[in-house]
Amino acid sequence: MLVRYHLLRINGLHFAFSTLFQVALLLLVALSNAVRVNGDGGQCGSNPTLDPRPHSVSILEFGAVGDGKTLNTIAFQNAIFYLKSFADKGGAQLYVPPGKWLTGSFNLTSHLTLFLEKGAVLIGTQDPSHWDVVEPLPSYGRGLEVPGGRYQSLINGYMLHDVVVTGNNGTIDGMGMVWWDWYSTHSLNHSRPHLVEFVASDYVVVSNLTFLNAPAYSIHPVYCSHVHIQNVSISTPPESPYTVGIVPDSSDNVCIEDCIVAMGFDAISLKSGWDEYGIAYGRPTENVHIRRVQLHAFSGSALAFGSDMSGGISNVLVEHAHLFNSNSGIEFRTTKGRGGYMKEIVMSDIQMENVHTAIAATGNCGSHPDDKFDPNALPHLDHITLKDVIGTNITIAGNLAGIDESPFTNICLSNITLSTNSVSPITWACSNVSGFSDSVLPEPCPELGNTSYDSSSSCFYLLSVSGKTALQ
Repeated sequence: MLVRYHLLRINGLHFAFSTLFQVALLLLVALSNAVRVNGDGGQCGSNPTLDPRPHSVSILEFGAVGDGKTLNTIAFQNAIFYLKSFADKGGAQLYVPPGKWLTGSFNLTSHLTLFLEKGAVLIGTQDPSHWDVVEPLPSYGRGLEVPGGRYQSLINGYMLHDVVVTGNNGTIDGMGMVWWDWYSTHSLNHSRPHLVEFVASDYVVVSNLTFLNAPAYSIHPVYCSHVHIQNVSISTPPESPYTVGIVPDSSDNVCIEDCIVAMGFDAISLKSGWDEYGIAYGRPTENVHIRRVQLHAFSGSALAFGSDMSGGISNVLVEHAHLFNSNSGIEFRTTKGRGGYMKEIVMSDIQMENVHTAIAATGNCGSHPDDKFDPNALPHLDHITLKDVIGTNITIAGNLAGIDESPFTNICLSNITLSTNSVSPITWACSNVSGFSDSVLPEPCPELGNTSYDSSSSCFYLLSVSGKTALQ
């Protein structure tokens, strides 16, 4: 599958700068700010190291104009094509100076750093004819919103190794308003594009940038390994329909840290394929570490799992997270026909404020891609641990509804204090679930009241195993 990149626009560098000064500036940026991933771990325990790219060019050298009106797609495509020749020479950097750079899609290449300087704004064109249509992802079988293909993402990478999208707090603006309107009025010809998508790539870094107004997802690594997303700010307006911040999808060894995400729907959502297509593709999302994040989700969940989880989700550690002003804080979603599993997930040191439902799990969420799904493909949710959680102005502490034929098991809650408001007379609601609880206020439903040694030891064992897994 071809993947290419739709880029944006930026405010300008004055062309009055001398050639000598520009060369010196490019050299300085290449030596001081280029980032390359190496080592044997893509999670938060093994950070990517700074490593200079030996070659650097400016997008200005390829005729780009940062006036916010000129379409610069060809300039970006030509620059990447040129820099591809340095892949076996230590890699290269494409420097984007201050300016407003309007662009359509383009592809990155391996051993490349895309660097957005402070004041650089890449702007996605709002003309859908500048967004190519590509085949659906095999683990989904069709576009998520419209059957058939999907619009290609603004910035794309396909089967890449060692690629970095970073900057000095530059901005990528998807100008999603027209896409949201087309979605809401059922006027889309194809499913909406994302801002940045990497497919079947490894050793990927996205850092030190601001992402605005994504048409759908902001950052979407799918079928990827060793992904590090660090120090990014992501936002869309509260009314933007089904916009999602960071979506690790059938990917492994993922670190997300020091990020601020405020979205119309979900802030961070872990996925792994849709019904029979995800089951057949069979690639889980696993070994994920999320820490020191601030998450706000207006109509969805600050931290979501599923509902597209047919390939499985496991070995996830979330710690030191602030979830606020959200419809739900933590939510697990699935339904009959999904298959797959969500298991061995640990969340600790969580602070919640102004959240309607703090902890949610549902076995009846989401649609199906077509009528070929297997209704007997039952998902499994097992060994989910939450500990050291504090919440204020919570309406419902927990709403957990499993599946009759496949109850949710080993839900472990420890040291949780949720201060609820008076909006709802119900603080907990449970069905088809079982688990363990200790020092939880308000007191959870009886299904979670198991205090046996076997239940508690299982929870604490999972805490130690998951912590080591996510940090190794």
